Amino acid sequence: MSTKIGLLSDVHATTGPLVEALKLFEAEGVDRVLCTGDIAGYGTELTESVDILVDKGCITILGNHDVWFLNRHAGKMAKRVEAFFQETAATWEATVEGKRIFAVHASPPDSMNRGITLLDQHEKIIFDNKEQWRIELEAYDFDVVVVGHTHQVFAELLGKTLVINPGSTAFNHTCAILTLPEMDVKIFPLSGKEIRKVWHWGMMK
Repeated sequence: MSTKIGLLSDVHATTGPLVEALKLFEAEGVDRVLCTGDIAGYGTELTESVDILVDKGCITILGNHDVWFLNRHAGKMAKRVEAFFQETAATWEATVEGKRIFAVHASPPDSMNRGITLLDQHEKIIFDNKEQWRIELEAYDFDVVVVGHTHQVFAELLGKTLVINPGSTAFNHTCAILTLPEMDVKIFPLSGKEIRKVWHWGMMK
């Protein structure tokens, strides 16, 4: 028996690709959905994005944009959105099909800002970075680490740990499905757009 986990991240208050990803997960028969943060930021559909995640019962963790938004707009946003962020944890972990999974927005143990960057602007692996993170992750007993934050798309085995970033639904146009215990990862394009494995504001020139 296998378990499928739908992975998404960095929604950034944009509902179109979020809804598409959730429909794809439903069609693929996922058992649960995990979102690695940054529901807020950039877009204009924060309340709608939160409502969708709550309605679908998604496991969600906090990102840096979520904390910034909460700090800046406390008492000024919809009460259900404020309560959502206040009640959301910075990390999540579970054992699924005998595999220990850990999720954090940027990097273990609980960083929301120091992201795991493995790709250069040409979408090629940066081997020095890969080796650095392999060494750092030796301190943790995880089979799978799921992150977001960097707007990069990858699934790389670093030592004994499979590190996955499903990319931003809004900017990389991606989501992913992790199948356990096989440790199989499939990346899916969204919005009828080509997958961008690397995206950041500085590239938008």
